[in-house]
Amino acid sequence: MPNELYFEDLAPGMTFPSLYSYRVTADEIKEFAERYDPQPFHLDEAAGESSFFKGLAASGWLTAAIVMRLRVQSIRIAGGMIGAGVEEMRWLQPVRPNDVLRTQAEILNVRHSASRPTYGVVRSRTTVYNQRDEVVMRSIVNFLAPLRKPL
Repeated sequence: MPNELYFEDLAPGMTFPSLYSYRVTADEIKEFAERYDPQPFHLDEAAGESSFFKGLAASGWLTAAIVMRLRVQSIRIAGGMIGAGVEEMRWLQPVRPNDVLRTQAEILNVRHSASRPTYGVVRSRTTVYNQRDEVVMRSIVNFLAPLRKPL
């Protein structure tokens, strides 16, 4: 497990591959859909087959939650990764039962926070791959990272 990172440890161009991968199950897809995104193509294989997706597909929001898990396991920010906004989130391929997801995060920009002098703002892009190396999701998000030595 990597050491906790502070704002000063992060620079544009740094990359963070997943330390782990995540296998998505059909039960998980259906349970998440029942609770948060109850659409037929997320709930039932037969309904999925006759839909746009041509099979059971995970909610994009389930995929985003899995990606969050992979990100915080791979980029260990001191005190936790505090979200500061999503600029872009694109679902490019459906996530299916038994897909194995992994991420590659890249730091795009870092700047000191104007409103929180003990934090910096980190802009990052995360690309999500399945076991066939297909890109299933891409996002650009901002998060706060504490300064090791506040200004």
